[in-house]
Amino acid sequence: VITWGDPNYGGDCSPVRHQLQNVGKLHSTWRAFAAIMADETVVTWGDPDFGGDSTAVQGRLKGVKCIHATHNSFAAVLSDGTVVTWGNREGGSD
Repeated sequence: VITWGDPNYGGDCSPVRHQLQNVGKLHSTWRAFAAIMADETVVTWGDPDFGGDSTAVQGRLKGVKCIHATHNSFAAVLSDGTVVTWGNREGGSD
C-alpha cells in the first residue's frame, strides 16, 4: 500500500506499513482507512476520531468478510454474521 496526502487524514500509513502485506480490500471514512488482510484481519490508520484506531476492538476483528463505512465509523461483518464497529460513536460505531 502506498499512501499520500495529509497524514492526519490517513495520508501516511508508515506506522502500520509493516502490517500492510497481502491486503485484500481497502475501505475509508473521510479521514481514515481500514484494510482487510488476506487472513481476514483488519489494519487501520488515520484519524482516530474517524476510525483510524481500532485497538479497542482489534481482538474481535478476525474472520472479517466485509467492511462498511460512514463518514467517521467502520462496521465489519464477521464470518459468523456478527458485526464489530469502531470510530466515532455519533457516526454509528456504538
